[in-house]
Amino acid sequence: MAEKDKPLLIKRYASRRLYNTETSDYVTLEDIAGFIREGREVQIIDLKSGDDLTRQYLLQIIAEHESRGENVLPVDVLNDLVRSYMVPGGGIMPQFLQSSFDMLRDSQSQMTETMTAMNPMANIPGFEAMKAQQEAFLKAMGGGWPGMGVSAREPEKPSSSDGEGLDDIKKQLAELQDKLSKLK
Repeated sequence: MAEKDKPLLIKRYASRRLYNTETSDYVTLEDIAGFIREGREVQIIDLKSGDDLTRQYLLQIIAEHESRGENVLPVDVLNDLVRSYMVPGGGIMPQFLQSSFDMLRDSQSQMTETMTAMNPMANIPGFEAMKAQQEAFLKAMGGGWPGMGVSAREPEKPSSSDGEGLDDIKKQLAELQDKLSKLK
């Protein structure tokens, strides 16, 4: 199994510090949020008990973003989540949300593939660079979620045909995200 396919293992020590087992250094919640935005799955385990703490920490990341005034989830959705957990058996909300996000990723991936296949410009030199920029824009519009605008199953490939590397695309994406955050 490729290194990127398996979850990044984070261990929580008794001191509550989080340790990245791949890079052998301590990480913060923001670092973990960054790994997830990059499309990486994480698993957070308590070193002493072996308990899986992933859900707890992911919810904490969302709560911290909400407390900073970033509206991660609309109030209606939060109300529905709370209501769904009050129903005996937990309700169907978790499965519904998972299916919804899966469908969103798949439809955006299909849209990108369809636009490429149906586009007569696909044979024009430099088209791959334009496509990469379009995917970066769609990803930025999706809030940096993995798979938003690009296939979650295919890694992004930088186009080297016009000399524009991955670093340039990352820089453009960061600029787009800055512009979007200023619009809020």
